Amino acid sequence: MTNSFKVKLGQGGFGVVYKGVLKNQNLVAVKVLSEVKGDGEDFINEVASVGRTSHVNIVNLVGFCLEGRQRALIYDYMPNGSLERFIYSRGSSSSSQLGWEKLHEIAIGIARGLEYLHRGCSTRILHFDIKPHNILLDNDFCPKISDFGLAKLFREKESKISMSHMRGTPGYIAPELFSRNFGEVSHKSDVYSYGMMILEMVGGRNNIDVGVDHTNEIYFPHWIYKKVELDEELGLHGIVSEEENRIARKMIIVGLWCIQTNPLSRPRITKVLEMLEGDLVPLEIPPKPYISSPSRFPDLSPTNSLPRNCSSNAL
Repeated sequence: MTNSFKVKLGQGGFGVVYKGVLKNQNLVAVKVLSEVKGDGEDFINEVASVGRTSHVNIVNLVGFCLEGRQRALIYDYMPNGSLERFIYSRGSSSSSQLGWEKLHEIAIGIARGLEYLHRGCSTRILHFDIKPHNILLDNDFCPKISDFGLAKLFREKESKISMSHMRGTPGYIAPELFSRNFGEVSHKSDVYSYGMMILEMVGGRNNIDVGVDHTNEIYFPHWIYKKVELDEELGLHGIVSEEENRIARKMIIVGLWCIQTNPLSRPRITKVLEMLEGDLVPLEIPPKPYISSPSRFPDLSPTNSLPRNCSSNAL
């Protein structure tokens, strides 16, 4: 299928992804999981969760291979790779295809995918690792949520999720995942990660950026919050029209609502979608979030066991 693993697409903590071709000439991405995943939990999670889904904004699992301790997952090939390669190079030639309207469309598509996972499946799915790495783009830049290795399935009537390990990637983890003092773990934890990602799409940089010139710009959400609160010029790359300014402000306000410290203050993903698709005028500026997701894990998880770091790249 991969012509002896000839073309490598990417590598991360999970293993390596190779380009493959099926007998019907369809292109696929073959994710070969690292053997260190001895218990196979990531593999089982991914097959169990993605295998239950069917949505335009969820990556399509074509099949899987299991032979002894060797495991591989086969997905549709996404020619434009991950969202990360476009949003962190805003202003360069590689991002020229992603104007503000396209970024807005991608944000809406991801929200629709999350709404499906949270409300549309017969078994609800929490992803727990929403980030630009894990959003793949097809030929038309339609976003596909991928990498369900940390996903958790739960019954429809459950609102609170019990967990024994912290899940996610530093910088995108909701506060309640590293301390229950902030609230219960729920679908709102995915909403937080989504909000952090939307703000990175707007800023074209990591939210925590130690490379900026001024210390007050290190944490982008706080810096951009002040701009919106005072109704100042956003100073973002590529805004050349009033419509693009409205799109940027809408995405910022939605992102700031999503990263509220208290989970109860965050909107459901259905409300997020409604705000993104609606007009800017009725959107209220949320309170300033007073704590950020840690840029790295604290020493211990909420249950005094070692936290689980899965900062793998997308396919």
